[in-house]
Amino acid sequence: MPSFIEAAQSQVGRKILTGITGLLLVFFIIFHLAGNLTIFGDADAMNRYSMILHNLGWPLWIARIGLILVFAIHAYIGISIWWQKRKARPEEYDVYSSKGGPSKQSLSSRSMAFTGVILLIFLFFHINTFALGDTETVIIDGQEASDLKTLVIETFQNPLYAFGYTFVMILLGAHLGHGIWSSFTSLTMKSKKLSSSIYSIGVILAVVLALAFIFIPLYIFFTGGCGGLISGYDCV
Repeated sequence: MPSFIEAAQSQVGRKILTGITGLLLVFFIIFHLAGNLTIFGDADAMNRYSMILHNLGWPLWIARIGLILVFAIHAYIGISIWWQKRKARPEEYDVYSSKGGPSKQSLSSRSMAFTGVILLIFLFFHINTFALGDTETVIIDGQEASDLKTLVIETFQNPLYAFGYTFVMILLGAHLGHGIWSSFTSLTMKSKKLSSSIYSIGVILAVVLALAFIFIPLYIFFTGGCGGLISGYDCV
């Protein structure tokens, strides 16, 4: 039986690992968005959501470590595939012959390495800002909890972060636009009809996810966190 390193270096192994890790990350993105959207729930919804996660204790840390490994494997394989293609074809073609055919060649597919690296860099800033950021303490259901909601609202009132986040979420949409289809294809999906349907679904899902992520910082920035969709924020 081949080792993990040997599997990661083989063409078939890399395709399978890329597909599995890609789909796991899509599920995480959907789950993360659901958590972000709690800011539009009742006054304590986001802070309660955060408190529930932190109260999980060691299972949360296992999930975090697993997520880091998934990100690392996906990024490593993606960058290595791009680098090998780069070495094999050091000069870019002036014209791309495929326009969304079997290979689904597009701007999204050609920029996967670029968008992936930007998203990876952004992830560290994002974790430092929110997961490790300084927050006040609030009482929810008789328990102390971090006031993540106030941190999010105050952060997105900064135009640099609000519009920088928006830009990165556009790149996320572009990455997912090709990545969702690519993940299914990597897991040996062969049907042309099914492939075309998955590609369309992937693009639609990517657009919906990107727009949902973008709506949050822009709504907060332009309303100062005092818009009617957000309750319980002390607007001064």
